[in-house]
Amino acid sequence: MRLIPYACRVASLATLASSTILQNGQVRLTHFLETAIAPIDSNSTDWHTYGPNATELSYKGRWDSKHISWWAAPGLKFGFTGSQVAITFGQYTSPGVLIAFRVSGLDWQFTNVTANSTHHLVSPSTPGLGATLPSQLPLTFELRVTNWAYGVQISNIHVSSNSTLIKLPNHSKTIEFIGDSLTSGMYATYEALSGFGYAIGAGFGDVEFSITAYPGICLHDANCWGNPRGQTYQWFQTSDTSYRASQIYDTAPEKWDFAAHPAADIVLINLGTNDNNTANNVTSDEYLTSYLSFVQQVHAVYPKANIVIMSLWNGFYQTGNTYKQAGAFTDEIYQVYQQFKDEGWLHYFNSTGILQHNDVAPQYHPTDVGHVKIASHVMQYMRIKFGWEFAATGPEVQHETLYWNDEQNY
Repeated sequence: MRLIPYACRVASLATLASSTILQNGQVRLTHFLETAIAPIDSNSTDWHTYGPNATELSYKGRWDSKHISWWAAPGLKFGFTGSQVAITFGQYTSPGVLIAFRVSGLDWQFTNVTANSTHHLVSPSTPGLGATLPSQLPLTFELRVTNWAYGVQISNIHVSSNSTLIKLPNHSKTIEFIGDSLTSGMYATYEALSGFGYAIGAGFGDVEFSITAYPGICLHDANCWGNPRGQTYQWFQTSDTSYRASQIYDTAPEKWDFAAHPAADIVLINLGTNDNNTANNVTSDEYLTSYLSFVQQVHAVYPKANIVIMSLWNGFYQTGNTYKQAGAFTDEIYQVYQQFKDEGWLHYFNSTGILQHNDVAPQYHPTDVGHVKIASHVMQYMRIKFGWEFAATGPEVQHETLYWNDEQNY
């Protein structure tokens, strides 16, 4: 994906059809697969086709009644027998959206998909499977949309004619992330798939997670950086605040049915960076009042959840011959915590000191390293605070993050 300023995003949505990753101003070599194939006829004897509402499919994150994905890193997961998987994407799939997919615990593979196309994603030649794979060996397939502004629509799932899909049970614990561009991984290498929200959820290994985060959005219900509503409204909707959503929903968006999905055990909120920008005209009093109301609403939805509110680092500034963390709404966020801490369900995570100034990129967002640092500290906090032990068993969390030299002759 090309990392381009947020203000340019909306105008680029219709034309972006290639994926370029810039690192330190240079183009990174990528190896995105060419997976598009001819349409698969529903009566084909070579394939066994399932519709998007098949009970064997597990949708991760927020998807609407038309099986359109929204917000950051939405996913799809299922088990299957055989060695073939293809997916047909519907008309509401964004042009050229980059998806990540993998089989079981193997590394992520990447490909660009578009509307009304079919993509052959798993075959006997898929790395790690091998041509001699037993046809009835159950495997796991997982898909994630890497971007936060784009999405896919699932039309059909195809497996080999003599194969079947398998329903995978959900993990027993669930995390809900509520945030803005920081949580959604804006400007990170694989955006949502490289953000700290995804890194925390996937890093635990045995939890379900949903990242309800979108760049530019405020906590307070105001128009911020082109987002018509704030999270105090939008979190209760299925879709996000994107231009894509405004084109698909010409009237009111679908309400999110919380009761139809597993309740969160932990909710992590990182909101206020956009409210703090003078361009959006949110006052300190408005922010505080909205935050006090919002945490109570989240608590009403998830009465058994532990809700964690994060302090905001808000970049760095030079002072003398060093740098200091700026912070934002420091007193207001802590006041929210103070208001409810005695009730036992609201907790405060102080992010001060985790990032250094070089962990924030020129676009004011964490680098990949910055996201890893935030995720690592938050995971340790959850481990100590709530007793959640780490359970990841080896599958990669962040893709292509090789930060050390692996050449012995230099």
